[in-house]
Amino acid sequence: MSDYRALSYWFDSLPAAGTGDAGADDLLPRPSLAGPIEVDVAIVGGGLTGLWTAYYLASAQPSLRIAVLEKHIAGFGASGRNGGWCSALFPASTAALARRHGRDAAVAMREAMIETVQEVGRVTAAEGIDCDFVRGGTISLARGPAQWAAARAEVTEAGRWGVDDLALRDAAHSPRGAAGALGSTFDPACARLHPAKLVRGLARVVEQLGVTIYEETEVLSWRAREVLTEHAAVRAETIVIALEGYGASLPQTHRRVLPLYSLMIATEPLSDATWDEIGIEHGQTFADFRHLLVYGQRTADNRFAFGGRGARYHWGSSIRPEYDRVPGVFDHLARTLASIFPAAHDVAITHRWGGPLGVPRDWHASTAFDAATGIATAGGYVGDGLSTTNLAGRTLTDLILHRDTEISRLPWVNHRSPLWEPEPLRFIGANLGTTAMTIADAEERLTGRASVAARLMAPLTGH
Repeated sequence: MSDYRALSYWFDSLPAAGTGDAGADDLLPRPSLAGPIEVDVAIVGGGLTGLWTAYYLASAQPSLRIAVLEKHIAGFGASGRNGGWCSALFPASTAALARRHGRDAAVAMREAMIETVQEVGRVTAAEGIDCDFVRGGTISLARGPAQWAAARAEVTEAGRWGVDDLALRDAAHSPRGAAGALGSTFDPACARLHPAKLVRGLARVVEQLGVTIYEETEVLSWRAREVLTEHAAVRAETIVIALEGYGASLPQTHRRVLPLYSLMIATEPLSDATWDEIGIEHGQTFADFRHLLVYGQRTADNRFAFGGRGARYHWGSSIRPEYDRVPGVFDHLARTLASIFPAAHDVAITHRWGGPLGVPRDWHASTAFDAATGIATAGGYVGDGLSTTNLAGRTLTDLILHRDTEISRLPWVNHRSPLWEPEPLRFIGANLGTTAMTIADAEERLTGRASVAARLMAPLTGH
């Protein structure tokens, strides 16, 4: 792919070279691997997981020879296409973590995620990565009786785990431009940012630390101490697999992750007066309590960037460029945005894009390191990866360097999710899940009560 700006609004809005902007980026690929090399650490995947791991490893031990191997360009995947939420969300709920790992471990994971939001802000400021980071929190709207009940229940549940900063707000203290909102919750542990500015800026920073990034270098397979690429072999004492949803494309990780598509739209910029009417401030992200997830933010240049699930899973976990754009889903997103915020009804849609995110069978993200083989892995973020990748980079660094820390003892370390079923069961189950969530939302709109379908699906979605 030559026109990388077409990947997303985020890539398209990066300042071009010659503008005088410190973050200017023409998205030209770095040189590919020309021949066999030997390094200390080979990182497969040039997204945020791989780059954060490179950053913390290189910062901890500058003498390490680190190479990042990327099939396209840094940030090509979900890292450059996501919703721009740097949040404390973890795909498995705190209650689910407590059932599996115990209360203390679950609380430690929640606290680590909250701290991670601060860490991303700290590093981007220290390294001069201007990615529009503003910690404005997340507003989750309750639109209808069932959603209002879910909002109240979420605040009560958070209190069980010692989270006392998740606030319940009535309609008078919720965004006034949200149609039908009975109230909302407000979680301060989230920052709005520009994903492409973050991932491309981080790539430049790790290069300054001595890390080499080989782009347009496809990895074919790996084994202990060796990565095989389309160009040559890479010998490495440690290998980090950081492919997220794209891991489904390789035989070794094909059934460990399911690529679920999420699509987004961006509008033309709105006036400050219109945003005042809507009631979303700079730095704030937003969602509601529907089951088929939607998410949005007010961008730094006053656009809506709005996305959601609903695109179908494709047979055999296939990933193709044409799956990034589904007109019916884009139309649904535009209608949904206008139904939530009527002020967006006649606003032009300027960008449409999408891409796969990685879903493990139990919706439980993980990090792992096998000292015997030297192979480390991280992923399975289910769309909550913008911040979780940072924690993954720090966790893998501690594991690889054999450091016993609070982070290296978190419950996602060495967690092993079950494999996804073979086809056709995987195809049937994944698409039934999407259908069930659509039915659940319709059920709640009609009855005003919590959905039976959603309750039945909850154990399969990390709750």
